[in-house]
Amino acid sequence: MDRIFFETKMLADDSGAISALAWPFATPDRVGDMIEPGTFKSLKLPIPMLFGHDHGDPIGTWDVAGERSDGLHVSGKMLISEVARAREVNALVRAGAVNGVSISFITKKALTRPGGGRTIKALEMIEISLVTVGMHPGARVTSAKSAVEALSIAAAINRAAAQIGRK
Repeated sequence: MDRIFFETKMLADDSGAISALAWPFATPDRVGDMIEPGTFKSLKLPIPMLFGHDHGDPIGTWDVAGERSDGLHVSGKMLISEVARAREVNALVRAGAVNGVSISFITKKALTRPGGGRTIKALEMIEISLVTVGMHPGARVTSAKSAVEALSIAAAINRAAAQIGRK
């Protein structure tokens, strides 16, 4: 089983509803792997939602999954009313402490990429986890309300101030 860890764009709310960009198509992850568009077209739903790839720590399900031009988008629900660990993870996501998503799959068909890594053309999805440290360098949390939103605004202000300082 291959495990690919990477950060993602994610949104979570008080009800446990969550959505994420689970795999961006445009860039490789840190080991050079890329997944081809079309690879996720036949996912079987629901997909288990785990915390940290711990098969003994299910926290919800991903009930909607679909490819868009930028990658695989998923949405689902953390079972915050039924599972104590889901309530904890939801709080961590909303605070910005957990901001990654990692897919776990079995590779069915892949080609070696020049310079390292693989182009994955067929896979069987096992689960999608919320994680603290992600593998994909180009993906990140963009909004999980509260602290994440504030950090995003602060980062934008700092970038603008740095640009003004260079002039």
